Amino acid sequence: MAEPVEPIKIKKYANRRLYNTGTSTYVTLEDLAVMVKKGEDFAVEDAKTGEDITRSVLAQIIFEQENKEGQSLLPITFLRQLIRFYGDSMQMLVPRYLEQSIDMFTKEQGKFRDQMAQAFGVSGFGPMEDQVRRNMEMFEKTFAMFSPFAQKGGEKPRSGGGGSEVDDLKRQLEEMQKRIDRLGGK
Repeated sequence: MAEPVEPIKIKKYANRRLYNTGTSTYVTLEDLAVMVKKGEDFAVEDAKTGEDITRSVLAQIIFEQENKEGQSLLPITFLRQLIRFYGDSMQMLVPRYLEQSIDMFTKEQGKFRDQMAQAFGVSGFGPMEDQVRRNMEMFEKTFAMFSPFAQKGGEKPRSGGGGSEVDDLKRQLEEMQKRIDRLGGK
């Protein structure tokens, strides 16, 4: 039985430079992104403290990729919802759910490509768009189950129905704006 391969050790120095101990060369975030895409496993540690900072470096890579023109994968609504889960009682469930979702998507990715190749040749995104839409609907339904104030059908909470003071003020402001518009129309 093959022994598990140790991840490549990357050291991050105070000057923000990253050093690949496996190749004895300095690397960039882009180099690390290429390693991830190739399936190479690495762990990043702070050269001074020895602290594992892999998570923050991977987040930096995602940030860099998201800022490239046309490279965005994370919809704004997803990012906002994810931020809302920090500090929430459901926070501990989110990482496992996301892991399972992305694992399932990765496993299905090969099937998607094969189906598209058979149906459309090299291009064609209809089946993938349908699957993405279904996955997003499932994702939204799952997150709605975890939200204690989830609303059916996109309804806004009403006064006295669990809504916050801010929601009541917004509703009142909307009503006043409607009255002003009616008065201005006369």
